Amino acid sequence: MFAAERRQLILEMVRANGAVSLRELARVVQTSEVTVRRDVRALEAEGLLDRRHGGAVLPGGFTRESGFPQKSHLATAEKTAIADAAAAMVQEGEAVVLGAGTTTQELARRLARVPGLTVVTNSLLVAQALAHANRVEVVMTGGTLRGSDYALVGSGAEQSLQGLRVSRAFLSGSGLTAERGLSTSNMLSASVDRALVQSAGEVVVLADHSKLGTDTMFQTVPTDMITHLVTDEPPAADERTLPELQALADRGVQVSVVPTQASEADQRRRDVPMPGQRRTRGATGRGPALPDGGRAAGLGPRGR
Repeated sequence: MFAAERRQLILEMVRANGAVSLRELARVVQTSEVTVRRDVRALEAEGLLDRRHGGAVLPGGFTRESGFPQKSHLATAEKTAIADAAAAMVQEGEAVVLGAGTTTQELARRLARVPGLTVVTNSLLVAQALAHANRVEVVMTGGTLRGSDYALVGSGAEQSLQGLRVSRAFLSGSGLTAERGLSTSNMLSASVDRALVQSAGEVVVLADHSKLGTDTMFQTVPTDMITHLVTDEPPAADERTLPELQALADRGVQVSVVPTQASEADQRRRDVPMPGQRRTRGATGRGPALPDGGRAAGLGPRGR
């Protein structure tokens, strides 16, 4: 494929999806990430797109939101690895919240095997993934259906969450930065996610590396309210993602990086060291054992 054809295909993918990782671009155009990075730089110089950590977005600083059909085909290996790691944090008999998103949908498929679990969600996709799980109780919020991501939003969804308390919330989003935290491109989705966060003792963000360093319009969870980030291992040539991860760790977020292309024996989570423990109020429990022998964060409520 000639450079002009390759760059046109890259541009069409970004326009269709709003944000695409370098890894996904390289897979589609069937070339190396080094070549794709060079193409992205050339397109950025022409003002046709913007580079972000490990990917490319529409120009203008804020990515527009992609619909479910586009999102479901992006970063599938990364989402699978992230969902596997997040599922290891959930115990039998626990009550958790799952927000809307294709990554949380992947997590829900794995939680279908956890007995005695209660899952609260505003996502039809999450509910569908758990519909036939005999030992899992699914509680859906009220609200108005937002068709682009099959999620319930609006005042009905937010009011149904009042008075709810669960051990942890698993959320995704459109972007994550150490400075601003988790963000999304839609105001209604952001508002419901904030209500989900208020119901949880811990907040676990599930985000592949292409979302790191990306800032979108509406803040969902500020950094100081994020307990844990589960993400995938960035490409070796990506020099910007690791500093962002370290900045998040410096702000008190426990960061877990999961390899996506390794042998089964090497599928272990790597934790970025934190300079100090996050303070919590009340009693704290111990989470389930992680694949590398570590432990998930405690379940005690955090001051807000």
